Amino acid sequence: MSETSVPVTTLASTSISTSSTSSSPTSASSLKTRGRGARISLGALQIVLGLFYALASALPKLIAHPSAAEAFDKLGWGSTGMYLIGALELAGGLALLVPLLSSLAAVALSALMVGAFVVNVTVIHGPYVATPLILILPLALIAWARRGHTTELVRWVRRRA
Repeated sequence: MSETSVPVTTLASTSISTSSTSSSPTSASSLKTRGRGARISLGALQIVLGLFYALASALPKLIAHPSAAEAFDKLGWGSTGMYLIGALELAGGLALLVPLLSSLAAVALSALMVGAFVVNVTVIHGPYVATPLILILPLALIAWARRGHTTELVRWVRRRA
């Protein structure tokens, strides 16, 4: 974390200590339960999106499924573009499952989805134009919620260099 940000646990403990002196019905255990539920939900979202990108999105491209090959031929990118995009999606999907890489993977996949949206709007004009934009929303949530992992990753890389 940076020097200007305050860890969420500090904020939660501060609100707990100030509310315990008043007659508030909120207890420390209910705040911990709510935080734990959010972490579990976020982890489940990461797993679902990681599997989606790895299996449903990347796999058809990497095995040259006829539907994927046809779409990339229509774009004029051929098999090279198809394999490249499939490899990027597979790497991003797997990286979503690695805690230290999850925030960076979400940002990278969001950038890939911006590109997919632009291609859908300008070239394909298909029925699934909004799909990349819809996928950006949970990716942005993951990137923001796991932003502390990016700081840890930068520290780790600097120590190795």
